[in-house]
Amino acid sequence: MFRHRGKRRTYSHNLKLASALSFVAGIVNITGVLSVKVLTTNITGHFAFFSEEILFKKHQSAFMYLLFILFFLMGSFISSLIIEFYRNGKKIRPHTFPIIIEIILLSFVGLSGDLPRAFSLSSHIIAYILLFSMGIQNSLVTRVSQSVVRTTHLTGLFTDLGIDLSQIVFNKEYTAHQQLKKSIFLKLVIIICFFSGCIVGGLLYKLFYIKTLLFASGFLVYIIWYDRILYRYYFLRRKLR
Repeated sequence: MFRHRGKRRTYSHNLKLASALSFVAGIVNITGVLSVKVLTTNITGHFAFFSEEILFKKHQSAFMYLLFILFFLMGSFISSLIIEFYRNGKKIRPHTFPIIIEIILLSFVGLSGDLPRAFSLSSHIIAYILLFSMGIQNSLVTRVSQSVVRTTHLTGLFTDLGIDLSQIVFNKEYTAHQQLKKSIFLKLVIIICFFSGCIVGGLLYKLFYIKTLLFASGFLVYIIWYDRILYRYYFLRRKLR
């Protein structure tokens, strides 16, 4: 799911990556909205609010929206920096650290409701951490899939889906037609899994509130475990041949 790159990376790898992490993004998105009333998986709307607050000279609020944008950017930057640093490492896989950081941050916010009142996190701090986490995830997925998959926002995805749907109507050449069908299916999987994450996260939030993020963290732990077990399985199978 994470380990294969370049020519070794297949459509199946991207499909697994897209479905798993878009589901996590959906959970984080709805939890952020319900808990702190902030969209935490993309920054498109925050640019609009930032501009509005500047226009009405509400500089304090404008600065808050600017921080939302910058925290997402920092998450993306640090994730890519880590991947680049460990890119040629043989013992340490470059995807491992960004996911571990995301797991720690989501777990920390998920457990923040149990902190003493004096140490409880403000809604803005929670939003900053979640935006930073989603910046990490989006950068990681983009790097690993070579920009084929993005899991934290759907605007560009719907744009690309519309383009693919228009091309499939006119492109009758078999190979290109099959590629377009696979591309459309991949995008639909991301949309469905993101939506499913939002629904599941919303239902869990009714019972667990901010602790819903612990389910997202647990799912990320499972993804790392699954990727590791699958890698060992294929490694042993090749060795025994």
